[in-house]
Amino acid sequence: MSDLDKHRILLVEDNLGDVRLTREAMKESGILIEMDVVSNGEQALDFLMKRPPFENALRPSLILLDLNLPKRNGAEVLKEIKNQPALKTIPVVMLTTSDAEHDIENCYQLGVNCYIIKPVDFDEFSEIFKNIQHFWFKTVRLPVRY
Repeated sequence: MSDLDKHRILLVEDNLGDVRLTREAMKESGILIEMDVVSNGEQALDFLMKRPPFENALRPSLILLDLNLPKRNGAEVLKEIKNQPALKTIPVVMLTTSDAEHDIENCYQLGVNCYIIKPVDFDEFSEIFKNIQHFWFKTVRLPVRY
């Protein structure tokens, strides 16, 4: 598998503990994945639009997006992604602690592909992460990256 064939995830997460948790769950999955991490909404959009300092960023296959982020929240980032023709085909999974019905409804109205509430237990989180990877990288067919 070449570098271009590797699955890439962009994790947009400001909590370092959740970043570590995601990395650990990713290691356990056994699926070859590269993961880029940014810690706020502005960085996420800069990364996706290849603005400095992310001019050489590679397009992700999947975006894991937290809702509660500094600078621009996840809903604002999601709206921008889904309004950009070059980005809107990238699947976005909202991975957040919010179980508020208005947040769930708003994210689906903005075009999120799925909304998952983060469990606090590592084993549950690891299982959810494996399911995300299996679904998006083994089950569904994603558009060819450009």
